[in-house]
Amino acid sequence: MPSSTPEHAANLPDLVTPAPAGAAAQSSRWLAVFSLLGLVLLCLAWELWLAPLRPGGSWLVLKALPLCIPLAGLLKHRMYTYRWLSLLVWLYFIEGVVRAWGDAPPSRWCALAEIALCLLLFAACVMHIRGRQRAVAPAPAAAP
Repeated sequence: MPSSTPEHAANLPDLVTPAPAGAAAQSSRWLAVFSLLGLVLLCLAWELWLAPLRPGGSWLVLKALPLCIPLAGLLKHRMYTYRWLSLLVWLYFIEGVVRAWGDAPPSRWCALAEIALCLLLFAACVMHIRGRQRAVAPAPAAAP
């Protein structure tokens, strides 16, 4: 069983590191939250009203469900959520690229919006992760 010493706590940034207080950390957090919400709303609107594959909507609307899971982690400043969301978002990016290349214009426009939101979400996650890592990194030792 691991001990609860300060050395051990330094290896657990999600549980120990306080939420970042800087303006850049807050802006990257809110950028991630709003781009994730935008991606969820776009997926719902795309498959239900804007350009569904069938009249009345399609089962592809279920692709919005995995995007709802990380929202709580983003709001709780969980570093792990930012990390795995930055990987998950590439699946939606790939879908957007494929559908932008092959679909007709109403769906193509939604695909281009999906690509933009995915890139925005990825950039926000990376900015937040880097900012948090810099905040907990030890200061370099001075040269003698």
